[in-house]
Amino acid sequence: MKRRKDIQKRKTIYKELKEKRNRRNMSGNYGKVYLVGSGPGDPELLTLKARRLIDSAEVIIYDQLPGKTILDSMPANAEKIDVGKCAGNHTMTQAEINKMLVQKAKEGKRVVRLKGGDPYVFGRGGEEAEVLVAEGIEFEVVPGITSAIAVPAYAGIPVTHRENTSMVTFITGHEDPTKPESWLDWETLAKFGGTIVILMGVKMLSRNVEELMKHGKDPDTPVAIIERGTRTDQRVTVGTLASIAELAKERKVKAPAITVIGDVVKLHDVLGEQHTGTEF
Repeated sequence: MKRRKDIQKRKTIYKELKEKRNRRNMSGNYGKVYLVGSGPGDPELLTLKARRLIDSAEVIIYDQLPGKTILDSMPANAEKIDVGKCAGNHTMTQAEINKMLVQKAKEGKRVVRLKGGDPYVFGRGGEEAEVLVAEGIEFEVVPGITSAIAVPAYAGIPVTHRENTSMVTFITGHEDPTKPESWLDWETLAKFGGTIVILMGVKMLSRNVEELMKHGKDPDTPVAIIERGTRTDQRVTVGTLASIAELAKERKVKAPAITVIGDVVKLHDVLGEQHTGTEF
């Protein structure tokens, strides 16, 4: 019942935002915000458009997920604001980030909000876009290669494979803590015969695998955790639903990491890993 009310509330908000977007007149004094996805971390997977916008930005509001190499390449003449969003270390709340985006745009600046992966795949880009619409600020989203696909690929794990699975689902391992209850349907996920990819799931790894097994998922289902995927220090830990939490603890697995669950994980040993910077 509570979730149904939340959905109805969102419908009302969306209707109001749509009306604002349809009737707004952009102020000529306002700048523009670009919600830019930087991809999974390998700097050569950064899109040409993302690179151009970063190089021409007057303000870059960034977190740590793009990775050191990409962050070190930001132009010296841009105002750089570190909002520090990584597991357990938030320099700013999301509300404060939203306020900063609005403030800098209203100063007439060309603003890049630089994110890891893709802004609209568990990146909170949709929330930031809603705020910009409400404030009458022009924005553009620049998709990035999502880590949900690229990181497993670098670990030798295709998320779909004709002989293994024709389905894949992406879930967040870090839901909004203010929700009265989880929106993840563990019973359905446990029955799901395809690949499950969990983003931001290190902290809740034990809970996640326990929920799957509790609802009937085979404890011997293969699991891989890929830390810092596509970067030079990528590391892969492979186990099963029953063993992965203990293995992660022994190996001191840390975020950022992607968890892949399903038979495609078996291909890790067959296809092998690839590492950034070893192409030539």
